[in-house]
Amino acid sequence: MLQQIVIPSLSEIDAAAEEFLRRIGGRRLVAFYAPMGAGKTTFTTALCRRLGVRADAVSSPTFAIINEYRAADGEPVFHFDFYRINKPEEALDIGLYDYLDSGALCLMEWPENIEDLLPPETLRVRIDVARDGVRTLSWED
Repeated sequence: MLQQIVIPSLSEIDAAAEEFLRRIGGRRLVAFYAPMGAGKTTFTTALCRRLGVRADAVSSPTFAIINEYRAADGEPVFHFDFYRINKPEEALDIGLYDYLDSGALCLMEWPENIEDLLPPETLRVRIDVARDGVRTLSWED
């Protein structure tokens, strides 16, 4: 079943993040598909905020590939940015499956660069941006 969350403006991103977390339930592997500038990192930051991650801890892991945060409950949250991955082997070299198999929440940007490595249970979320700036998150449940 197609799920959607509409984010009319950035002022409503925290409410959208809270709704997203509620609706995905126990899903731990989340891959965000969107063009450059669509708000992948901004939405990930909002998700982390809702989880109680320190606001100053969240940043795009473009150069590091992965950042690890701690949610308010002490659980790890892994934030990946695969933009600079050119070959699947590069993701394997960082221990990708150790992270994905950890049971921790894994939030992934640019997953298309490692598509063949993603487990079938990965929740694939599309972010579309309309001309007026309204963003729509959509996924199959």
